[in-house]
Amino acid sequence: MNTAAQRILVIGGGFSGMAAAIELRKQGAEVDLVEIDPGWRSYGAGISLGGATMRAFRQLGILEAFMDVGYASDGLNLCLPHGPKVASLPTPRLAGPDVPGNAAIMRPALARIMAEATRASGTNVFLGCTFTEIEQDAEGVEVSFTDGQRRRYDLVIGADGLYSKVRQTVFPDAPKPRYSGQAVWRAVLPKPADIDTITMWMGPKIKPGVNPVSKTEMYLFVTEPRPTNDHVDPATFATHLRDLLADFPAPALQAIRAQLNEDSQIVFRPIEGLLMPQPWSRGRVVLIGDAVHATTPHLASGACIGIEDALVLVDELTRAEEMSEALDAFQARRWERCRMVVENSARLGEIEVEGGDKEEHGRIMRESMMALAAPI
Repeated sequence: MNTAAQRILVIGGGFSGMAAAIELRKQGAEVDLVEIDPGWRSYGAGISLGGATMRAFRQLGILEAFMDVGYASDGLNLCLPHGPKVASLPTPRLAGPDVPGNAAIMRPALARIMAEATRASGTNVFLGCTFTEIEQDAEGVEVSFTDGQRRRYDLVIGADGLYSKVRQTVFPDAPKPRYSGQAVWRAVLPKPADIDTITMWMGPKIKPGVNPVSKTEMYLFVTEPRPTNDHVDPATFATHLRDLLADFPAPALQAIRAQLNEDSQIVFRPIEGLLMPQPWSRGRVVLIGDAVHATTPHLASGACIGIEDALVLVDELTRAEEMSEALDAFQARRWERCRMVVENSARLGEIEVEGGDKEEHGRIMRESMMALAAPI
């Protein structure tokens, strides 16, 4: 590791922050990770992942653990509302010939895998703790914490998500997250034998899909146009989700609809996005993941590009002689790829909300998958 970055603080214990800690420890850095949630919990249902994420997992050393718990397959099926498959998009095996190019897992299960790897790496994990002040000079960063401690670091990595406190503190003029006009519903259900890979049904404005998360379970996701970001009463979740599927005669979706009830595990989330203009660092503080480029879920690549940020940042820290050189190189390598994901994913959402051109939707999907297959 660069001698300018021997002692490093990671703020945020999500996927990006944990990936950074794991990779930094491989290089011998001393790493503290602070996570504000004392339970280090991860909310949500399933999460879809592509071949680029599997490639990143292999580098991190968690691929085997993922394969033991999650589900991997090949191809992405696109179907008409009444059922017939009209296209199958290839999902390249980027992690190697033995690893399928599409995958999914329950979000809390992936968080547990990464948390165990983070602790096993030797990272000093502080839960229920975050920073109160960040003060930096040319040689380092002084950080005060909510537990009353004060420590000095060579580098601070802000990986604290869409509503990043680090971003607000270090970049007070940064843009705020923007609501997309769309929301996503997710539910966990038993996996039928005939659902063996991610499958989506292309309605005029509603897009349901399913993806297996294990040998026995799958998760349903449904994107819905919602012009305003209003509160939705959880007591109405099951009824609303059933109503969204009413116009899809596809037998598989109607079977799913029949299973939804008040006891179903349903998650509702407004879709927001953010792409912070360059620079992504100031002095010895750098942002990664959702703190700097939060994407909508349409390309299933939000976790991917955040984890890739961690890998590229550590790579550049091992190459450069000066901290500023490493952070500039990191940003140069990440900007175009992350911009592509955020903007293309947002455009897919716009097409769905507008009931727009399905050919454009398919073209953007194909071009984005090809771009994501490129080396990082």
